[in-house]
Amino acid sequence: MRYFTLAQAERALPAVERFLRDALFHKAEYQRVHATLDETVQRIRMSGGARVDPGAMQTLRNNVESSVKALQRALDEIEEAGALVKDLDIGLLDFMTRYKDRDVCLCWKLGEDGIHFWHGEEEGFRGRKPIDQEFLANHRGERGPD
Repeated sequence: MRYFTLAQAERALPAVERFLRDALFHKAEYQRVHATLDETVQRIRMSGGARVDPGAMQTLRNNVESSVKALQRALDEIEEAGALVKDLDIGLLDFMTRYKDRDVCLCWKLGEDGIHFWHGEEEGFRGRKPIDQEFLANHRGERGPD
């Protein structure tokens, strides 16, 4: 696990946000293509299998597979950058940090202009607290405060 200071997490945020937006795009694409595939399979079943276009079915399956792979790559990029995806649907990410000798999370949600909140590992999003001077003075990352 990687630990960040607030400054380190803020520097990583632009790249992580790009990866998150990619993940959201590929998730939506997967859902769209998967729904089309399901509808096609249902139509085939309703027609007794009489009207099957194998090429179109294979294209749909390939599109589902490529969307899943692209989504996984984007999620892997977020993880490699050191962030943790907490809720992909709302774009919620955490960066781990140490505060008063315990693991806590720097919390960011897509659409926020920076990292302004933290919470304990067990508290989650509902337990978010504003980052204040006391927090800044007593948190640290891997290499110590910036």
